[in-house]
Amino acid sequence: MAAVKALEVTGLSYRYPDGTPALDGVSFALAEGESVGLIGPNGAGKSTLLLHLNGLLPDVPPAEPAVRVLGQPLTRDRLPGVRREVGLLFQDPDDQLFCPTVREDVAFGPEQFGLAGPDLAAEVARCLATVGLAGYEDRLPHHLSRGEKRRVCLAGVLACRPRLLVFDEPTADLDPRGRRDLKALLAGLPVTKLIASHDLEMIAALCPRVVLLDQGRVVADGPAAELLADEPLMLAHGLERPPGLSRRHPPG
Repeated sequence: MAAVKALEVTGLSYRYPDGTPALDGVSFALAEGESVGLIGPNGAGKSTLLLHLNGLLPDVPPAEPAVRVLGQPLTRDRLPGVRREVGLLFQDPDDQLFCPTVREDVAFGPEQFGLAGPDLAAEVARCLATVGLAGYEDRLPHHLSRGEKRRVCLAGVLACRPRLLVFDEPTADLDPRGRRDLKALLAGLPVTKLIASHDLEMIAALCPRVVLLDQGRVVADGPAAELLADEPLMLAHGLERPPGLSRRHPPG
């Protein structure tokens, strides 16, 4: 019996309300425990794809969903459970932080699932310690640095105990130290990860496999070391080979 996939996307297509095509027959799957990079130029459809993975798009899930999470179809009646299993970290942390204090932000998710009292306080403390922000409970989110805000968002996602983490440009706007620290943090998270990013050095370091998306279609899916080093492929899709990877040319 085949193992259940953490994520299966099959023939996913989507148009924006104005009719502009965004995704066109996207198909790929993630095994549990995999770390996969989602790469592609601006406008490729990466963020739109990520929003489908926990039901933020479309507004009304289709009768025959193209997304399955841990073997379960993403349908309207399954949305609460799917959103607990799929933790999404937005590109802009200010889109995800809305409570007066760090404690309240991190606690919001697990509170919705019934956690309360000392157990909730312990979970908040555990998740803040995991992201390197122990003791930040009473801080004001809008006073934090960009990197600290992103870590608070991640703590809030982790507090829901998801089995799949989905990241949209997690190193955007971070300084070199912030990128290094976040990369080390992500590497240590023992869950399935899908990371959409233009930071191809980070992708090369964290993801043994990449999926290349362009114009809403999957144009390549394979070992990161091979695809990222394929300079003609990278250039053809508006990307550059990360420094440090030896060039790979197609046969012939």
